[in-house]
Amino acid sequence: MQTKNIHNSTIDSEEIERFSSIADEWWNEKGKFAPLHSMNPVRIEYIRAKILANFQSIEGIKLLDIGCGGGLIAEPMARLGAKVTAIDAGERNIAVAKLHAEKMGLNIDYLCTSAEDLAVTGEKFDVVLALEIIEHVADINLFIKSACELLKPNGLIILSTLNRTAKSYALAIIGAEYIMRLLPVGTHTWSKFLRPSELCRPLEENNIEIIDLMGMVMNPFSWKWHLDPKDLAVNYLVTGKKV
Repeated sequence: MQTKNIHNSTIDSEEIERFSSIADEWWNEKGKFAPLHSMNPVRIEYIRAKILANFQSIEGIKLLDIGCGGGLIAEPMARLGAKVTAIDAGERNIAVAKLHAEKMGLNIDYLCTSAEDLAVTGEKFDVVLALEIIEHVADINLFIKSACELLKPNGLIILSTLNRTAKSYALAIIGAEYIMRLLPVGTHTWSKFLRPSELCRPLEENNIEIIDLMGMVMNPFSWKWHLDPKDLAVNYLVTGKKV
């Protein structure tokens, strides 16, 4: 399966170029993607728990990681036994991801494509992940529609993003980008952040039942993350099931 027919759709060329320009940093735990590395244990445990609750096993589950970057989620899910397809619109990201997976001896189907182009092929997955990506796409409704089309009935879709609040502006942009320099300046655009209701509504319109909302909270001093269902003010996860 190979598809590179990328047209003006969900793809924001400026966003793709921004992340492609630092693609070599993906696996540097102290580099520009250090916040994602520190977040990863919490994200992986959450995803693992939701899959096990729905399917009882991860072994052999068909899983799609949309906006996979260098493979920070795709690789752990493959190690847990999932049959992973991972896509990204940035060719450099996919090249880095493929090379790293080969070094690790992991069999991951990496494709340079978009969600909507993959949906056209008719491919279906048990689990669809879209983590820290929806705030970077050009057409949110098309992105969600495409992601849901890629999901089998009774399958799970798990998304994570940033809430559009004063706290997220202060922490994720002013704090993380300008003061602490945890992320390159311009990584995020606050106006593109989504409130939970703005994310859940289009999911429900695409036959997704929302089964969980969970906040992810970072301690800025220890860089340790934890889950908190009562704190969705900055980072949060949404899990839905296709009905």
